[in-house]
Amino acid sequence: MTTPLILAPPGLKGVQVAETTIGQVRGDEGFYHYRQYEATGLARSSPLEAIWQLLVDGELPKADGDNQASFRHQIGLQRVLPEEVMSQLEMIGALTQRPHLGALAALPLLLPDAKPSLDCDHAERRDNVLRLGAALPTVLASLASLQTGRQPVAPDPTRGHAEDWLYMARNPPRDRPLTAPSAQDIRAVETYLSSTIDHGFNASTFAARVVTSTGADAVSALSAGLGALSGPLHGGAPSRALAMIEEIGDPSSTETWVRAKLDRGERIMGFGHAVYRAEDPRSLLLREVALGYDSELVERAVEIEKRILSVMRQWKPEAVIVTNVEFYAGIVLHLVGLPSSMFTPTFMISRVIGWGAHILEQAADNKIIRPSARYVGVPPTR
Repeated sequence: MTTPLILAPPGLKGVQVAETTIGQVRGDEGFYHYRQYEATGLARSSPLEAIWQLLVDGELPKADGDNQASFRHQIGLQRVLPEEVMSQLEMIGALTQRPHLGALAALPLLLPDAKPSLDCDHAERRDNVLRLGAALPTVLASLASLQTGRQPVAPDPTRGHAEDWLYMARNPPRDRPLTAPSAQDIRAVETYLSSTIDHGFNASTFAARVVTSTGADAVSALSAGLGALSGPLHGGAPSRALAMIEEIGDPSSTETWVRAKLDRGERIMGFGHAVYRAEDPRSLLLREVALGYDSELVERAVEIEKRILSVMRQWKPEAVIVTNVEFYAGIVLHLVGLPSSMFTPTFMISRVIGWGAHILEQAADNKIIRPSARYVGVPPTR
């Protein structure tokens, strides 16, 4: 019997394609959660590693428990790459200036004998996604250093995941000493990472699940996620939003600048969201983080945000336009000392945690994802 086809809207908007226990975005309410916990509340109060455990294992570890300390220790050790992988990164770094492309080339080196998920039990699949998620920051930071002629900063397994990322990714020019990030900077980037781990069935998460549904290995599934996240409509907007703020300059120029963009049909980065019809809670959280810094940039950004929203709501009064996560993400990542070239890689090391949880969930109760397409071309001859 032929299954009747359902014509889905463009981009599958509004279509539920799977069941999940990992989390959900409730856009009309301006709310999202990780399992049963409100996500921004966790980002404010819990270490990144604890949230990682929650997503992967289903339970939030006790703050003073051995389980959390053991998990952090495991992740720390797996950030250290074998010498043979580091030597290959030098060659990869010489071939491309784009860190995410280098990461796509490097992932197979981390698990050269990765088995198809169909042939693994849960414990092996879990080990694979943790190994890759832990190593990705070292890969991305090392590639960025090598591509600018600097020696990579070695990871330190005793540091937290967010702190170690800042040490490695802020690797300064060769004529300046390496400085330790402040406690405020560490907490700021940890909050950012924790708040962006998972966000419903976005493009990269869906891509990772589609590849997993074929029974493929974790390297292939995470590579699909990385590829999707590299697009400026998904993961590349924080640097563009920051560049927009710098281009506008004085807030008094905002209205003229925005109207010129809109008249040309161009996109205003950092505004609008496919799901939220109320304020994006991630944007509210990162604005709070940014306001903790005594910074002229933050003061200017707050005023520019207000003026952009005013213009856009006049321009399209029937639409619900909100500030999305990218607007303040770019500001926070700039304040902690990361170059704009590392904004999307920072998003990647956060989101890879969520992809790992989705890979495990998909593989545990798998059915291949195989939709159909409606042919609208020239009628065929028979």
